[in-house]
Amino acid sequence: MLNFLKKLFGSGNPANLSELLTQDALVLDVRTREEYNSGHPEGAQNVPLQELDLHLSRLKALNRPIITCCVSGRRSGNATKQLNAAGVQAINGGPWQDVAEAIAQSRKLAKNK
Repeated sequence: MLNFLKKLFGSGNPANLSELLTQDALVLDVRTREEYNSGHPEGAQNVPLQELDLHLSRLKALNRPIITCCVSGRRSGNATKQLNAAGVQAINGGPWQDVAEAIAQSRKLAKNK
């Protein structure tokens, strides 16, 4: 069941997250502003899913990979599909806490190099 849900919502795996983070990926939190303000991955930008279409041209112009996140992976999965359809390289990072952990691990590894 879990694998079915991951396929359905396009959840990224930690290896993809780590790889994209080393490529200067933008972390895009697609939760509401209130949810974002209650906690979010370090450095993440907030664009609520319902406003994503208003930001597509700006995000595409950044020419950076994007990791989306939300609470469960559902909204970020929808955002990933929308970004990919617009020609933006994006993966679904799933829950924002998972993305925050991947960022922390990535920084820890970079610091130890």
